[in-house]
Amino acid sequence: MVTPPKGDYVSLPINAEAKKVADAWDAAKDTAAGDQCKAYGAPGLMRLPTRLHITWQDDTTLKVETDTGTQTRLLHFGDWKPPAGGTSRQGNTTAQWETRQGRRGQPLPPPDQRFGNLKTITTGLLPGYLRKNGVPFSEKTTLTEYWDLLRQPTGEQWIAITTVVDDPTYLTRTWITSLNFKKEANGSKWDPSGCEAT
Repeated sequence: MVTPPKGDYVSLPINAEAKKVADAWDAAKDTAAGDQCKAYGAPGLMRLPTRLHITWQDDTTLKVETDTGTQTRLLHFGDWKPPAGGTSRQGNTTAQWETRQGRRGQPLPPPDQRFGNLKTITTGLLPGYLRKNGVPFSEKTTLTEYWDLLRQPTGEQWIAITTVVDDPTYLTRTWITSLNFKKEANGSKWDPSGCEAT
């Protein structure tokens, strides 16, 4: 994958102000200002070519690390409350399990055949980029994600993440995309690298 060229915002439902910001984007200025991580915020991070390392930090916090940009997202379960006024590149994420148990009017499947997904909602974000070419998102952005574990008959496991981005400042409507990550046998390909503006 490569960084889309400046001005490439095809398929993004952005408004005129967002186009103006994207057209003025300058990677050298971001680097000089120490803002080379602006494209590594939660709404753009998962779309970058990266590997994930997912572990439990504690009983109620799932930790998702990326090797691209060496970012860490914390997904908080239960009654966790975000810190007042706290903003960051990865924001404040609440998480809950959603279980799907049979279709309407049909009996529930046996417990070992029920399945569900993880739903996360992220707010408290620093402004950043939806793409590395300067397409902006604002501090008013809400990122909702649905994480589904898919098991193939071959034994392969995938995580499919549906992302829903709402930004009243720069988007004309909700932006929905889907991402896929394949589980690897081990961490031998893990290759941490810092943020880069280009």
